[in-house]
Amino acid sequence: MDFYGFYTGTEFQAHLFLGAHQEGEEVVFRTFAPGARQIQVIGEFNGWQGTDMKKIHDGNFWECRISGAKPGQMYKYRIMGADGSRRDHCDPCGFQMELRPQSASYICGDSRFDFQDDQWLKKRGVWEDKPLNIYELHAGSWKRPSDEAEDWYTYEELGERLVPYLKERGYNYVEMLPLAEHPCDESWGYQITGFFSPTSRYGTPRQLKEFVKLCHGSGIGVIMDFVPVHFAVDDYALRNYDGTALYEYPNQDVGKSEWGSCNFMHSRGEVRSFLQSAADYWLTEYHFDGLRMDAISNMIYWQGNPARGENKGAVMFLQNLNQGLKKRHPSAVLIAEDSTARPNITTPVERGGLGFDYKWDMGWMNDTLSYFQSWPEQRTEKYHKLTFSMQYYYEEKYLLPLSHDENVHGKATILQKMYGDYDLKFPQARAFYLYMYAHPGKKLNFMGNELGQLREWDEKRQQDWDILKYPSHDAFWRFMKDLNEIYEKNPAFWQKDYERDGFLWLDCHQESRCIYAFERKGARQRIAAVFNFSGRVQTDYQVTVAGAKSLTLLLDTNRDIYGGSETGLDKKVTVKADAAGKVKLTLAAFSGKCFVVEEKQRQ
Repeated sequence: MDFYGFYTGTEFQAHLFLGAHQEGEEVVFRTFAPGARQIQVIGEFNGWQGTDMKKIHDGNFWECRISGAKPGQMYKYRIMGADGSRRDHCDPCGFQMELRPQSASYICGDSRFDFQDDQWLKKRGVWEDKPLNIYELHAGSWKRPSDEAEDWYTYEELGERLVPYLKERGYNYVEMLPLAEHPCDESWGYQITGFFSPTSRYGTPRQLKEFVKLCHGSGIGVIMDFVPVHFAVDDYALRNYDGTALYEYPNQDVGKSEWGSCNFMHSRGEVRSFLQSAADYWLTEYHFDGLRMDAISNMIYWQGNPARGENKGAVMFLQNLNQGLKKRHPSAVLIAEDSTARPNITTPVERGGLGFDYKWDMGWMNDTLSYFQSWPEQRTEKYHKLTFSMQYYYEEKYLLPLSHDENVHGKATILQKMYGDYDLKFPQARAFYLYMYAHPGKKLNFMGNELGQLREWDEKRQQDWDILKYPSHDAFWRFMKDLNEIYEKNPAFWQKDYERDGFLWLDCHQESRCIYAFERKGARQRIAAVFNFSGRVQTDYQVTVAGAKSLTLLLDTNRDIYGGSETGLDKKVTVKADAAGKVKLTLAAFSGKCFVVEEKQRQ
């Protein structure tokens, strides 16, 4: 390890030195604990009786070598801290941990694994000009073997069920909520104790690799949620690790997060090196295709509050992290969950930005859902909530998220958010999703949304798959499948997501009628999307599509097979345009139509 780099925050492979590693007939244990007075290794190999560690290098690192220790055995560090405390800690750089509530680390042996994914890794990329349709998933509550508590599928078993589903339903990426070890199920993995340890809830590190292998073998990319902001308060983990605030701030004013956890002190080079090594570890060791980084707002500004000023140490960390990861993994995708208005989140670091590939468009999400929660009569005054996103859209490379956060804590699920009673929700949700997929930006949808789930997400229960026996939900499920297929196969939906000539408003001043129309462009393809978000049928609506000879229907959200009233759409439906490119349409209440534009021959 580069010790100077470790202290100055430029190291990305600290875990190759720290932690427990087999060297010949011995296992060498190393940990960074500059404030400790004494450290012992306790484990199965010594009957949980202490074996003393010795200071090495500059006295801030501790090491011991134990003959007879073997992979698969558990261990902890018994640390007498600078404050006189004596606590047993898991290894900060341990590669596997016990299932909670137990907290020991495991010695891991040879971690080599044949992913057989060379072809996938060669072709993967950030995909700015390709379809990126992400299915966000919590591993323990998508499907479960039974309703019994803690009856989860292993990583491997999950993959065997999930991969065919993703292929069939038209998703090409899956984003996993955090998989690093965590003590509290209710945290969903966002309060971590083992930053290098896949959670034992779902099996072993090797089984997680089998999951990734299954995904890559079917052309599915895997993104993992990564949490560089804060960590769990449990005494056996990072908090007061050596009897001092080694990883966290000593001052509670900035040291305690809004979630009650400990904020990382990113101004410390050792902390930056620890987190950078963890991020690189998941991409290197497990072949993850990218990281979605949580709560970036709380790193850009102190406690996430712009009024408290920018956290320059954390911003510098993000820049170095992203630049270093891009150097090591240029085709991996880096995504920021950020709700701030700070510019240049997706600008390269060398040009003064933070270096992310994509930023979640939280403004689009909040405005759009607010609009659809409104009575139709109120949508006239809220009309421009749906046009505002394109006023700022090209400032960043945005991804449109309908995530887990929009399906919990009394917010209601996406379908439930739609205005009106049960029967009114479905046509609005279909039109809403067509609007989302036609809008520029990559897509993310949380599990269960595609079922039209009405019950809020609960990490203790699987999704309500039985609701597919009800016609409205089954029809909505079919609609989402067809929408995903259309999105993937038509380049106008994604090829020019971040080019200004890829989007054009055709009509955005129908406030009284709540009608919107816009055009998307791709490789020699034009698509026109028209929406009626009012609660009444709109007859003889006219819109001009320049240069159009006719419009051929690609998708109608009001089709009978989706639960609507429109029949007879099994054959090709074409609407002729006049000499000026004007077409007349009848639009059902709460509906959307998408057309391929057939152009006039140029003279």
